[in-house]
Amino acid sequence: MTSYVAHIPDEKGFIAYGDDENAVWRDLFARQKTNLPNKACTAYLDGLAKLNLPDERIPQLFDVDDVLLRETGWRTSAVPALISFGKFFKLLANKEFPVATFIRTREDFDYIQEPDIFHEILGHCPMLTHPAFAKFTEVYGKLGVNATKEERVFLARLYWFTMEFGLINTPDGLRIYGGGILSSPAETNYALSDTPELRPFDIMDVLRTPYRIDKVQPIYYVIDDEETLFDVANMDILAKVHEAMSLGLYELHPSLRQSA
Repeated sequence: MTSYVAHIPDEKGFIAYGDDENAVWRDLFARQKTNLPNKACTAYLDGLAKLNLPDERIPQLFDVDDVLLRETGWRTSAVPALISFGKFFKLLANKEFPVATFIRTREDFDYIQEPDIFHEILGHCPMLTHPAFAKFTEVYGKLGVNATKEERVFLARLYWFTMEFGLINTPDGLRIYGGGILSSPAETNYALSDTPELRPFDIMDVLRTPYRIDKVQPIYYVIDDEETLFDVANMDILAKVHEAMSLGLYELHPSLRQSA
């Protein structure tokens, strides 16, 4: 359940956001822009530069689409605050990235469980300008369309520990590519601190690792380079899912057991 209501675009795809909503975007964007250099990966920073997002107002989706279509053939799709797994997978399979057309309130300025437009546009869309991340997301969507309910639960962990909360090794050191981190100033700093546990990416470990959406991540999986996601996209991922289902989940991390 959510208290947020998404805006409906007019016949030209335009959304008239209010002054308060645009001010929230402005302040979120200003804070995170100063936080990303030397923390976000090069692919993300390059994508952010290509998108050329406005500082003072929430961007219109057709402006974002112009860049995504040119770079990788992707586009956005305006959706309500929450959508079903089935709808999510179908959109990704069609190279359409779901964007909830609302922005958080001041009360939820630092953390919001629902993916708002700031999370989707600033967190994810820059990565969709890069071929490896765009291809992985498309393949993931196609897998999910025909997956069973039980398979989708395991597939959700793959997306969570990559496109939402993934880290990558680079010649300049550890960097962030996951949109869930990159849209959160607090988690951007936390992810590269000495606090969380870093594990090398292994698809079987990822599929078996439980998580919670309402707590900071105690574990991050680290890919070696962008080509890792091409490799994963070319795997028989559902075979890996079935193997993970037969093996079962790892124990929940101790820091996630509180108030579980």
